[in-house]
Amino acid sequence: MTSFMASPTISTISRASFPATTSLSSFSHNRSRKFRITCNYVEANVKDDVRSATIDVVADVKTERVVVLGGSGFVGSAICKAAVSKGIEVISLSRLKLSSFFRSGRPTYPGSWVDQVNWIPGDVFYANWDDVLVGTTAVVSTLGGFGSEEQMLRINGEANVVAVNAAKDYGIPKFILISVHDYNLPSFLLSSGYFTGKRKAETEVLAKYPNSGVVLRPGFIYGKRRVNGFEVPLDLIGEPVERILRATENFTKPFSSLPASDLLLAPPVSVEDVALAVINAVTDDDFFGIFTIEQIKEAAEKVMAWSPLGTLLL
Repeated sequence: MTSFMASPTISTISRASFPATTSLSSFSHNRSRKFRITCNYVEANVKDDVRSATIDVVADVKTERVVVLGGSGFVGSAICKAAVSKGIEVISLSRLKLSSFFRSGRPTYPGSWVDQVNWIPGDVFYANWDDVLVGTTAVVSTLGGFGSEEQMLRINGEANVVAVNAAKDYGIPKFILISVHDYNLPSFLLSSGYFTGKRKAETEVLAKYPNSGVVLRPGFIYGKRRVNGFEVPLDLIGEPVERILRATENFTKPFSSLPASDLLLAPPVSVEDVALAVINAVTDDDFFGIFTIEQIKEAAEKVMAWSPLGTLLL
């Protein structure tokens, strides 16, 4: 049986090198980079075999660049943090809030990951997309909110539609939308501006990206949420409720068909799980369509199972 080992007489290995870049617009749309590694091998029990042939290993390294719309918010910041931890380049586009931002658009969140995100202040309705989307491999939208019917239709629906069309025009291969679970609500409640806007955005994503668009429909999202500089520990409520509902789901399942039953029975989802599900959507080209609360959890578990660094064994 042949074994491979480094030859003691020929030990040089060429290193991959990537050019440093600071300009957003200078990135190409290619999703991969190629590098070549030359190594030597000898037969087992053969010493100093300088006649052994060299082999070239050429690998494609997928480089991801993600734009997070609303990246300074509760869900958006968790997505940015998770993406940075996976070595993904991140750009955030968020509306400027003087109470929580410096003039550069950089939020005041603690943690070294904040320094690794390119924070851009702006509004999707007036964004200079050349500064944001060039070279991007995926756009993630966390845009949404409450207010009057008109406001909810605009932020939940129209803002996302604008973003989807901009991404499509720039040839971005994937769009990921954070939407909402319908809680099994009756149709007259789903006709509110909040749900109508969300479903309008979903329709646009799936129409423009039929084979790569992703719609995540979480229920109540819990975690440590920052509001006006203060941390609100939603996980103190959400985490135990999630555990209880998952432990009792076999008993509560018969009631799931009742109108609005999911207001009580749909398990909450941690913001970290939503963020990891987004990472799975960014990196897995076979992951597209509409995903339920349970599927979001499964996608997050898949990402958590990844090892930090891939290992090639010969």
